[in-house]
Amino acid sequence: MIEQDIKRLEEIAKKLDEGVNLDESLKLYEEGCKLAKACLNELEKAKGKIVMIKKEFNKKDKGENNG
Repeated sequence: MIEQDIKRLEEIAKKLDEGVNLDESLKLYEEGCKLAKACLNELEKAKGKIVMIKKEFNKKDKGENNG
């Protein structure tokens, strides 16, 4: 999902860079903002999972060293 959103963001940036009318620019900008927010949310979820995995790993590592 995030890969598709990033690809679409790249397409939007390219269109805006090439130049489109004001109405289209506003629509693309709004879509880009929504996609960027969705990507940030996905990255935050992934970050949370990584933090949990690291904590679990550290617990197991400490338990093995002590016991």
